[in-house]
Order: sequence, then C-alpha cells, then structure tokens
Amino acid sequence: MVSLIVMIVIIVIVLLLLAGTITIIPQNYQGLVETFGKYTRSVSAGLNIKIPLVQRVQKVSLALQPLALQRYSVITKDNADVQVSVTLNYQVDDAQKYFYNNTNSEESMSQLVRGHLRDIIGRMSLDQALGQTAQINRELFDAVDSLTGMFGIKIIRVNIDELDPSKEIQEAMDQQLTADRKKRAQIAQAEGEAKNIELTNNAQNQALINTAKAKATAKKTAADAEAYRIQKVQAALASADDNYFKNQSLRAFGQLADGDSNLVVMDRENLTKLGDLPATKKLLGIDGQSSVEDGKQTK
Repeated sequence: MVSLIVMIVIIVIVLLLLAGTITIIPQNYQGLVETFGKYTRSVSAGLNIKIPLVQRVQKVSLALQPLALQRYSVITKDNADVQVSVTLNYQVDDAQKYFYNNTNSEESMSQLVRGHLRDIIGRMSLDQALGQTAQINRELFDAVDSLTGMFGIKIIRVNIDELDPSKEIQEAMDQQLTADRKKRAQIAQAEGEAKNIELTNNAQNQALINTAKAKATAKKTAADAEAYRIQKVQAALASADDNYFKNQSLRAFGQLADGDSNLVVMDRENLTKLGDLPATKKLLGIDGQSSVEDGKQTK
C-alpha cells in the first residue's frame, strides 16, 4: 500500500515536471526565456520547451496598442494657456529592450511626447498652434520616434485630439471673431455702395457721351444735307438761262408790289428791260395812268 502511494506520487511529480517543460506562446507574442532569472534567449509563438524549475518564459505582446495621454496644460509663445489631449499608437519591435531596459516603457514614452509637445507648441503663437495641428503631429512624431527605440518601442502614429484655449481666451477669441465679422460686413457694404456709385456715374457719363455723340451726328447730318442742297442749287443755277432769272425777278417784284407799301425803286436799264416783258403791265397793275421818271420812284 505504501509502495503504491509512493508510485502515485512519483508519477504526479513526473507529470508536473513534464508539464513544466512545455510552454505555449500565443500568436503575435514573443517569449523571453530566463535561466535562473537571467535572459538567455527569445522564442516565437507556438509550442516551446523549457527546463522546469530552472527556466521561465516572459511573454511580451507585439501587437499594435493605443495609448491616450491625459489632458495637460501647454503655454504658447504668446503666453496663451491651452489644454492638449494626445493619442498615439505603438508596438513593441524589440521585446528584450522593452522588458528589461525600462521598468515602464509606456510611461517613459508618454513623458517624451509631453516634453517635446511643450517645446513645439512653445515656439508657436496661439493662432499658429490652432491652425497647424498637422504640422505639430509631424514634428512630434519625428522628435520622439528615434528616442523610443531605446525602450524597444516603435511609434506608428501620433495625433493631437484636442487643443483648447482656456475659457477666458476662448471668450476673447469669440468677441474678436464677432468684431471681425462685423468689420468685414461693413467693409463689404461700403465697397458695394462705392461700386454702385461708380456704376451710376459711369452710366450717367456714358449717357452724356452718347447724347453728345447723337447731337454731333445730327448736326453733321444737317450740315451735310444743307451742303448737298447748296450744291444742288448751285448746280441748277449754273445750268439755268436768263429767262429763269428774269422770271425769278418778276416773282420777287410782284411779291413786293403786293405788300402794304407799293414802292419799288429801279434804275433806268432794268426798268427799260422790264417793260419789254408782256406780263409786266399786268403784274404791276399799270394801265397807262402811272408815270415813270428816269432815276425817280415809280408808283
């Protein structure tokens, strides 16, 4: 009976020793084998053998991990207090350095990020910091990426989630924004009124110019018509014979005789020629009773 118990105990011990020789490393993990507490080798994911009671295996995740940094205060170049919230993604690329070179690699990485972020934003004004978060992300990534290698960490992405000025600064910014909007509205209104006045003046000036051009054109047309009429009259007179002029003279003479004053002054030569015309006596109403004197008035 005692021998049976001893045998059972031995079997249990052997099974425990055999179980202790086997270790399973999960996917996306790396095992660090320690012999009597000292690192000796690294093992990959899967089934691995170790020496019971002599060796143990530390498991380190190699998967991508997020880390959110708590909000903290940063002072800009123009002494504005802003609250910054940062998130980053990282993964372990050297499990040995990550596990043995630093007691808390995540906290060390967070301190690096906060320190460099204060330096970057401290060289910017508030307006620059609020409008250039993408540039801050790039500068921050470049600054801490090479330093985290000593912890066995590779930073994949850094992003500023929030960058908020203090309440007092935010209220001042809102007031300034409102004032700027009113100023732009007033400037736009003034520019619109000035443009309207300019267009009105241009229209009036153009109307005056068009009117002047129309009057000038009308005068030129009238002058051309008058010149054409004179030209035609001159051409007609040049081709007319003596009878035409005599008829015109008689017509004018008759119009004078029909007036209130029947006084006509003529010289001897013209009077003699006038008497040669058959229609003269009838036109003047001479019936033989009127007398004609040389160089005197004839009635």
